Amino acid sequence: MIIDTLNNAAVYEGLGPGFAQAFEYLRSGRAATDAVGSHALDGERLFVNVEEYTSKPLKQGRWEAHRKYADVQYVVSGCERMGYAVIDGMEVEEAYDAQTDVGFFTGEGLMLRVAAGTFAVFMPQDVHMPCIAEGELGEPGAVRKVVVKVLVNG
Repeated sequence: MIIDTLNNAAVYEGLGPGFAQAFEYLRSGRAATDAVGSHALDGERLFVNVEEYTSKPLKQGRWEAHRKYADVQYVVSGCERMGYAVIDGMEVEEAYDAQTDVGFFTGEGLMLRVAAGTFAVFMPQDVHMPCIAEGELGEPGAVRKVVVKVLVNG
């Protein structure tokens, strides 16, 4: 798991095929203007999901992990907390579904504040819980986020 600002994204472009393209997309400014929905950047190898939502209370969050794709989650506007946990320390709640590339887990993890201009990279071994309201009271707020899906195990 990596968390950093877009200003430092070049440091992570060597993570593997697709990451340089992912960060190039984020630096282009399209994340702020592309329509909500899924957009192919390089077919199945690289695509982006543009999302707008209201963050949710922690008790509504779910721990998830993927096998085929890494997530580069970039907060365009607003702020949320994202959870992180090592997969080996979690219990399977819902078995991995290859068609949707997601499995769900239970357990404990670290919650991190991710503000506008910040991204988090979650690799397949990283269990994560996105979209969580920030602050002591977990007050929901408006968030615009893009999730660039980078094929790492295809």
